[in-house]
Parts: sequence; C-alpha cells; structure tokens
Amino acid sequence: MKISVVSKKLWCVHKQLLLLLAPLVFLPILFTLPEKEGKCLYVVILMATFWCTEALPLAVTALLPVCLFPTLGILPAKKVCPQYFIETNFLFFSGLVMASSIEEWGLHRRIALKVLSIVGVKPAWLIMGMMMTTSFLSMWLSNTATTAMMLPIANAILESLFGDLETLKKKCKSPEDHDSAIINGQTSLKLHPLPAEPSEKQMLSMDGIDAVETTDLRTAEEIRSESEYQLKVWKGFLICIPYAASIGGTATLTGTAPNLILIGQLKSYFPDCDLINFGSWFAFACPLMLLFLFLGWIWISFLYGGLNTRLCFTKHDHRAQAEARARALIKEDYRKLGPINFAEGAISFFFILFAVLLFTRDPKFVTGWSVFFKKGYVSDAVTGVIIVSILFFFPSQKPSLSWWFDPQAVNTPYVPLLSWKKAQDSVPWNIILLLGGGFAMAKACEESGLASWIGGHLQPLAEVPPAVAVMLITAFLACFTEFASNTATIIIFLPVIAELAIRVSVNPLYFMIPATVGCSYAFMLPVSTPPNSIAFASGHLMVKDMVKTGFVMNILGILSVSLAMNTWGVAMFNLSSYPEWAHASNNTAIIHFSPMKSINATL
Repeated sequence: MKISVVSKKLWCVHKQLLLLLAPLVFLPILFTLPEKEGKCLYVVILMATFWCTEALPLAVTALLPVCLFPTLGILPAKKVCPQYFIETNFLFFSGLVMASSIEEWGLHRRIALKVLSIVGVKPAWLIMGMMMTTSFLSMWLSNTATTAMMLPIANAILESLFGDLETLKKKCKSPEDHDSAIINGQTSLKLHPLPAEPSEKQMLSMDGIDAVETTDLRTAEEIRSESEYQLKVWKGFLICIPYAASIGGTATLTGTAPNLILIGQLKSYFPDCDLINFGSWFAFACPLMLLFLFLGWIWISFLYGGLNTRLCFTKHDHRAQAEARARALIKEDYRKLGPINFAEGAISFFFILFAVLLFTRDPKFVTGWSVFFKKGYVSDAVTGVIIVSILFFFPSQKPSLSWWFDPQAVNTPYVPLLSWKKAQDSVPWNIILLLGGGFAMAKACEESGLASWIGGHLQPLAEVPPAVAVMLITAFLACFTEFASNTATIIIFLPVIAELAIRVSVNPLYFMIPATVGCSYAFMLPVSTPPNSIAFASGHLMVKDMVKTGFVMNILGILSVSLAMNTWGVAMFNLSSYPEWAHASNNTAIIHFSPMKSINATL
C-alpha cells in the first residue's frame, strides 16, 4: 500500500489515535516527579494536548477533572464538582442572558446603523464606525455573534459603494491576465445557488432601488486602478470587524472567557485579593481597548487605502456618487427599523441599569453602593442575576389599564421580554463547562503543590526586569493563542504565571493581567478565533492578508498592554509593591526569595 494512502487513512483516525496514544506517551511523568505533583501534571498536560488538538470537544475535555482528579487521588469529588458553577460562572451566565435579550429585539442592529450614519461613509470613517460599533457590541455580546451580525451589514454597505464583488474582481484583472486565463482553459463559469431564505444582507438592501449607471469616460487603466483600490478597501472592511470584536471583548469581565478565568483563579489562589471586579476592570481595560482600537484603525486604514486627502476634503467624482448611495442605504435601513418600540426601550433601560450597577458596585476609586449591604455578601454575580431575572417577567408590550375594563379588547397572551427557551438556546453551555474545567484545574494545581513545584523551577526568570517580563508574557501568549483556544490557553498558563510572580516577589496582577488580555490578541490566522474564521469564510480574504495585518496588530497590542500596565495600571492596582494578600497565599512556600526592586525602578 502506498505511503500517501496510509497517511490519508491515518489522518482520518488521527483524533482517535491521539486519544489512545497521548495517555501512554505522558505516562513517564507519573514516575519522574513527586507523586501528587506528577499525577496533577499528567492530567494538566493530557488536557492541554486534547484542548490544543481538539481530539475531544473542548467541553468534554473540560469534564476530565471530574473523572481523573478523584480517581488519581489528587482532589476529592466534593472539591472538584463545585468548581463548575462558582460565582464567576453566574456572572458570565447573566451577561449571556442579557446579550440574548438584546439580540431577540434587534437592538444591536439599531445601534450599529445609528453609529454608521453618524461617522459618515468615507472608507476610513466607515472602518472606524465598524470598529467602534463592533467593539462596543462585543463588550456585551459574544465576539462570534457580533461578527456574524456586523459582516452582512458591512457587505451591504460595500455593495452600495463599489457594486458587486465579482464584477470588481474582474475589473482588477489586466487584459493580459484575461487572455492568459482563456489560453490556460480557465473559464469564469458561475454556478447559481439554490434558492434560500433571505439573508440579513439581502434584508439590508433597499427594495426596488437600482441606481442608474452613468456612462464611464475613464480609461481602462484608470478603471483597473480604481477597482484595485476598492478591493483593498473591501478587504479592510472585512478584516477590521473580527479584530475589533476581539479587542472589544477585553473591556468588560463578561466580554470574553479569559477575563472570567482570571477572576476565578484570583479567588482560588489569592482569596484576600478584592482589587478586580467589573468596575475596576472596566476602568483599566476600557482605556486600553480604546487606545488599541485607535492604533488598529490607523494601521488598517493605512494598509487598505482608507487614509487619504478625501478624509478632509470633499470631491465631486465617481467615489462621491458611490458614497452618496451608501449614505442613502444606511439611512433607509435605519428608517425601516421604525421608531423604538416598548420592548426595545425596556431592553435599553435594563441594559444600561445592568452596566451601571455592575460598574458602581465597588469601583475601588470611589465608594460603591455595596456599602449598604453586609461586607462580602453582594458580588457582581448577584447584581447580574437580579437584573436578568427581571427580563423573564417584564412585559414586552406596554401595559394598558384600560384593557382590564374593556370587554371587547383582544386577549393576547402575555409575552415577557425574554423566554427561557430563547435564553436556553442562546447560552453556550459548553463555554460554562470550559470555565469550570479551568477552575477545577487551577484548584488541583494549587492543592497538589504543582504550582509551587513549577514556580521553583522558574527562578532564573527572576533576573528579567518585570517590565520586560510583561512584554514577553504578552507576546508568548498572543502567539500561543494563534493555534489554540484563548480560554484553553489562559487556563493552562495562568497558574504558572501566578506562581512565577510569587517566586520573583512581583505583584501577581502585574503578570496575570497582561497574560489575560494577551490571550485575546489572536489576529494572524483564520483558525485563531471564531470571528477570524467567520470573516475568512466569506471567501474574500486570503491567509496572507490576515498574517500581514495581524502581525503588526499583535505588536501594537503588546505595546499597548505594556503601556497600560506601567502607567494607569500601576496607579490603579498599586502594582509597584508586593501586596499582603499575595504574602498570605505564599505562607506555605518552602523557598523564599528576597523581594525585587519595585517595578517603578525598572521603568
């Protein structure tokens, strides 16, 4: 049998082979390390392998601690199982339920079209509008849902600006390219798809409005040059949306799973640390998000042709006519939404209340409303669950007192703002299990002594200045997460990073926060994140486009995080000194290292 045939057959069963061979390959770990630490490391490496290769579904791998930790004698089941629905998971759940109610009543589309109508239709301003809208929505909705919603809107606007994409690609080809394609036997046969339900992009387009094409007096070379410019702008539009979704998710605790992993592991490793909550995280991460978003907009606009003199000066030419069509399309689509109805107004109110109450509970820089309750009893999870519980009984139609006294009034069924069936369908339960698996792994690493054992072998890194270590940690995780899930990445590395900080006597937040944010900076490959995959699946982007754009985006992200940590981050979280709450968690360490110089001294 040929090698190629065998290799294809092996590839067909590579996941099954991995599931059988990986436990055998890693078996020597059990005999080379101390008993409990070795068993824990064996399970951690096994889970990391399955997460990175997706030999098992991510959520199923996350359930392995329930099977392996008790049977190997690492952690009893009564300590493992509660990790799957701790307080942090309730906060995540409340954010997902709020997001599903926003999607249910279409409030996200109204916000998107309103922002786009404000920023204008010049390519650079539209890219900015797309990025601002996407990042804002991804702070509250999932990054994947935000990208899936924004891409059809972008495509509809682009078609009104530049026309059909296939026609645009043909205009970009020179006559020589066309002749060579015919000689080589390449035809442009276009297959017509079967009829399907109207997509959102089709719903966004204007009904029965076809622009009258005027005679084009430009030369063939001018048309080709203009088409190449338009194609570049089109790519810029498509690529900015998944990037903005990933950036925006870092601004809130509920925006992306790694942020919640940080909170959960902080509570596990450092129970006395109460510096990070929804309000304090937003106060730190939102300026960082805005800074990175602005730098990303400059880079994408520069690379894809959006930055030019048209931003400041108005010209009456071919592009101006296309911009007028796009402006009309956006206004028409917003008009079709009609006035804000009672349900949209109610969702807007509860959404704002949700954000304000979470932000003001205990923002650290001012006294929050939590002082009215017994200290330590009311958390972000309690606040979130209270607000979203109201959605299940608050009416979606404006209540009328006259209905009770009018016997001829129509007796329509009572419809709340959100039904449990809708919430159940919208909540990604696999992510909640993934979070739980991460928390269980962190608990096992702590109680088995594995984290301390790893930290003892990281002492050589004490010679690296902390400010440099921040950049190295962010860069490493940003690269690693290009090939693995950001949630799995932070679950694997955060315990190690926490122990490293303890061993070198640096404030653990100084290492853990950049690691968490860096896990969301996956821009270079289509497989890095679901938003990247959705944009790539449109068929208009190439891998080299994402690599070229994403490489610089990663560098800008690393620099932005480093700047944030060494400026307002130091002031907000008192990062220049080793905190008492970290001392308390390290009182069982065998080896103690003298404190390093303060972080400020290294800047």
